[in-house]
Amino acid sequence: MRRWILTAFVSFAGLTGGCATRLPASPVALPQLTPPPAAEAPCEVYVLPPNATRADLDEGYVRRGAQIAACDAARRLALETLKAEHALEAEALRRAGRKGR
Repeated sequence: MRRWILTAFVSFAGLTGGCATRLPASPVALPQLTPPPAAEAPCEVYVLPPNATRADLDEGYVRRGAQIAACDAARRLALETLKAEHALEAEALRRAGRKGR
């Protein structure tokens, strides 16, 4: 019986001590930005119709070029939004760290 009590005490002490070394969760509410709808929309891709003619091929080059430019702009917009959100989070954490000291 004594071994069981000793084992339970050591286990309990180990579990409690393990939690004591963890840092508390940050009380700072991190900012979150909502990306514009254009950044989340899937990119369109022009597909040649069956029995395509030379005019369809020329139209395809023009459309695909415009679609690639629009898709790249949406990708850049999403990336800029993500970078801005990370900068805001870092600033909020920096300010919270300064206030706590």
